[in-house]
Parts: sequence; structure tokens; C-alpha cells
Amino acid sequence: MVDVVPPDVRSRMMAGIRGKNTKPEMLLRRGLHRAGFRYKLHDGSLPGRPDMVFPRRHAVLFAHGCFWHGHNCHLFKWPATREEFWKAKIGRNREVDARAEKALRATGWRRAVVWECALRGKSRMPIEDVLGRLVDWLATDSDGIELPPPGRVI
Repeated sequence: MVDVVPPDVRSRMMAGIRGKNTKPEMLLRRGLHRAGFRYKLHDGSLPGRPDMVFPRRHAVLFAHGCFWHGHNCHLFKWPATREEFWKAKIGRNREVDARAEKALRATGWRRAVVWECALRGKSRMPIEDVLGRLVDWLATDSDGIELPPPGRVI
């Protein structure tokens, strides 16, 4: 399938996609702050540079985009152009995620991942449910949480 926009326009579009302060991340930040949780943002001293770090609770939160992290959901579709490039890029992203998770666990950090599809798209969860599950998780000592759960069919 041929791209519908010229390469220079596509390049500008892709360059404009942010890695920090995304809409899903901002939703989570506002909701958790409103619930009384305080956090650090994008702590580069931790593996994977988590989107939010809760030092008092020894927990980190990642807000992952389904496309960039290759989530198996309705929001992810392999691009039809430059297939080798995208498979390598998204494969590297998955490897980096796995290494960061392993390193965080080895140092005792609890990890949560909220996938973009939990907050938008046809199978999104109500934001109150997502925030409620995160608040419950942060209030306990349980190991990790992933929203939507890995076994959920989307």
C-alpha cells in the first residue's frame, strides 16, 4: 500500500509525535494527583525512564502508546511501508521495555503499565476504573499491574 502523503510531510508528522506529556499520560497524572498521590516525572536515573515515579511507594508507572510499544490490540497495526524499519524499531522498543522491567524488578521497584487502548479507542475503560485500579495498586504492596490486563481480548 502506498503512503497517502509525501515523504517530507510524513517525516514532519512523525517528528511531531511527543514522547512525554502525552494526552494519556496527562489524564493519569491529573487523576492521580487529584487522588492525593505525589510523584516525580521521567526520572532518568531509573531503567526505562518511567513516566511517573512514586518514591514513597517504591512504584513506577508507564503510559505506553500501543503503536510505539507494539501492543497486541485494535490500535496497533504494522505499517505497510518500510516494514523492515518498523519491525526493527518496534522490536527494539519491546526489548528495551523488557530489559527495563527486569532491571526495575531486580532493584525492588513495583511497575505498572497503562496501555493507550485502556484510555482510548473502542474498548477503552472508564477513566474512573483505570484510576481506581491504580489507586488500589499504589495503596498495596502488590507487585505489578497492567491495564488492560494481558488476557483481555480487545
